[in-house]
Amino acid sequence: MTVEDKHDVDHEDAMEADHGETAEPPSELTLLIVDDDRPFLNRLARAMEARGFAVTAVESVADGLAALESHPPAFAIIDMRLGDGNGIDVISELKAKRPDARGVILTGYANIATAVTAVKLGAFDYLAKPADADEIYHTLMATQADKPDPGESTMSADRVRWEHIQRVFEACDRNVSETARRLNMHRRTLQRILAKRAPR
Repeated sequence: MTVEDKHDVDHEDAMEADHGETAEPPSELTLLIVDDDRPFLNRLARAMEARGFAVTAVESVADGLAALESHPPAFAIIDMRLGDGNGIDVISELKAKRPDARGVILTGYANIATAVTAVKLGAFDYLAKPADADEIYHTLMATQADKPDPGESTMSADRVRWEHIQRVFEACDRNVSETARRLNMHRRTLQRILAKRAPR
């Protein structure tokens, strides 16, 4: 076997480790957390370290981007609204540097359009704040083990959007007008979405 052949085999093994349903190697349990709520950041970092992650915790877009320069992580938890900018910038850079990475955006209900944009730019999912460590952990693990069928992957942003609309609808006591106002959406458009089945 030539050196080139060995490199190809090693690369294939690495790809299988990245995308298979077996346990990730320790080097893949790297996690970047970007949140400017320091108490929450510290609690979440400790909780994720207890679950086996090697955590880098920072409080700004600038520090998040700097952390990506040295070693882009396998996972990321990023607050959308930060003091010095938007967490989507960090997600975009992470996906550019490490396409196999999985990032979760933390957002408030008011940012549905931006949350969907984040998914389209490579975030695996978003969670509405306040999200607890267990919920975040299970979301991260779903990215590791649950590989969608090729036919489903193009629908993921639609599914995330639909689920968020349902959550806001319930939070508004199923009031269509109030839900439409919060989502900055035409009432008729919202009614059409609510009348349909969930996308896959």
